Amino acid sequence: SLTKLNFMNSINIQTEKLNIIEWLVKLQDQTIIEKIKFLIKNPKISTDWWDTISESEKMSIDQGLADIENRKVTAHAKVRKNYEKWL
Repeated sequence: SLTKLNFMNSINIQTEKLNIIEWLVKLQDQTIIEKIKFLIKNPKISTDWWDTISESEKMSIDQGLADIENRKVTAHAKVRKNYEKWL
């Protein structure tokens, strides 16, 4: 049930937090500590993968999405069948 799933997810999160705490207690690397402090002070800053890719990659993704919308795609199974002898 959903309640059980939420409960199990909560337990998993708590377990992960405890694992992180244990790791932090043993941590000696000042650089990592500084990065963690930065994350704590700036919780809203997150890196969206879209912001990390090049303009040409973005254009390629946009073109692919447009091709999907315009049904300019070929099913994976069909492509695989056409190239089966080389795979």
